[in-house]
Amino acid sequence: MTPGSLNALRRDRELTALAGGERADLVVVGGGVTGAGIALDAAARGLSVALIEAYDLAYGTSRWSSKLVHGGLRYLAKGDLALAHESAVERGILMTRTAPHLTRALPQLFPMYRKTSRGQQAFIMTGLVAGDGLRRAAGTPASVLPRPRSVPAAEALALAPGLSPQGLRGALLAYDGALTDDARLVVSLARTAAARGAKILTRVEALRLDAESVLARDRLTGQEIEIHARQVINATGVWAGELAESVRLRPSRGSHLILASGAARIGATSVNVPVPGENNRFVFLLPQPDGRVFVGVTDEPTDGPVPRVPAVPESDVDFLLEVASTAFTRPLTRADVAGTFAGLRPLVEGGGGRSADLSRKHAVVTGADGVLTVVGGKLTTYRKMAEDAVDAALKRSGLLAGPSTTSRLPLLGATPRDRLSTVDAPPRLVAKYGTEAPRVAALGEVDPELGLPLFDGTDISAAEVVWAVRHEGALDVEDVLERRTRLGLVAPDATAARTRVQELVDKSLAGLA
Repeated sequence: MTPGSLNALRRDRELTALAGGERADLVVVGGGVTGAGIALDAAARGLSVALIEAYDLAYGTSRWSSKLVHGGLRYLAKGDLALAHESAVERGILMTRTAPHLTRALPQLFPMYRKTSRGQQAFIMTGLVAGDGLRRAAGTPASVLPRPRSVPAAEALALAPGLSPQGLRGALLAYDGALTDDARLVVSLARTAAARGAKILTRVEALRLDAESVLARDRLTGQEIEIHARQVINATGVWAGELAESVRLRPSRGSHLILASGAARIGATSVNVPVPGENNRFVFLLPQPDGRVFVGVTDEPTDGPVPRVPAVPESDVDFLLEVASTAFTRPLTRADVAGTFAGLRPLVEGGGGRSADLSRKHAVVTGADGVLTVVGGKLTTYRKMAEDAVDAALKRSGLLAGPSTTSRLPLLGATPRDRLSTVDAPPRLVAKYGTEAPRVAALGEVDPELGLPLFDGTDISAAEVVWAVRHEGALDVEDVLERRTRLGLVAPDATAARTRVQELVDKSLAGLA
């Protein structure tokens, strides 16, 4: 077994050790991007770490993002220079050192029509230039994220042929970061932590926390165990308040639509469409590697119990289609929608007002019981959140360790961006697995059946399912469909793949025994 492999066999062995009384320096509750980031930060400092997650890696908010790596432009517009700079720095780290293989530069087109006032155009361009200043200050080279510029109408239409040419004066073109897949980032963080000795345990539900122990239940067997630590950290995101009564969050729903290939005709360039009556709010259309397009995003407060899988209300579907259609020749309709998804942002409760106006800053809170809880933040700044959480844990527990090293630590599969094209594997696999792509491809070379697509209409192969079970911690068919391949985002794709994936999962699990 390679050090970074996560699978059922390793899970059973490590859970048995903890149930037998083995004590970890840190126990992290929550297997999203923040929890996985904390596990890696701590393990990289030489601490012993156990991460427990009630369901699966990236089960919650971390798989429902827009898959963007933001540079902080929105926060700059709100006057929060510190948060904007932090976002730009963390974006640069992720794109140049941590995970070049999982990130890419995404062109962003802001179409300018006759109805767009010169003042609004100047406002947007000023923001884009300021954002480029953040890029430079963060040390991210223009070869990774090119500078913004104005483009004529003809070039705008060449980049996004579906745009309406009527009244189009031109466009502003800028660049931001994007992830191949947000769930894959989480899995990569967890595997990199495991390679440094962290215990990553899914299907282990925390029932009760205190500063130095967690009462947990193995959801596969029903067994309750007590896990001991020098410090417990609650990184359960939008559900943090269920384990820490003092935490007050105001969840905000971000809804997205998935448009069928060809519906929007925007090529490889995202399009940002202004929301009528708003100065600094846009609906964006984000092209995906498979040809589909994500349309997002709403920012609406939610009340009541936090659902495990949020639903997209009909009102959000109507809003996103209506706004997006204002910039296109052919209006987008519900017939173009292949799927939907929504995530809940764990925003720190403020003094009223719109959730869109709440800060995306994070905080590490110490409860009366001594448990540390990480709240707020966003995907782009996960690494800094993790660093701050581990620093706080060291201070409170008296554990000794050096400073964080994760700003210089590549994830498994990472290599400098200019070397990715030399990896001997199909580009599609390199974008998902980086330098590990040849190992995934080799499964299909050894067994030609594994090299075949799961069904007609997808490029995802059976080998990727086997790899998910052997090395990425997938324990059942839902883990594969929903979080390792993302086929679950579009229901007909999941249905078409389910029988074959079930066969592969069963066979792969049996092979681990």
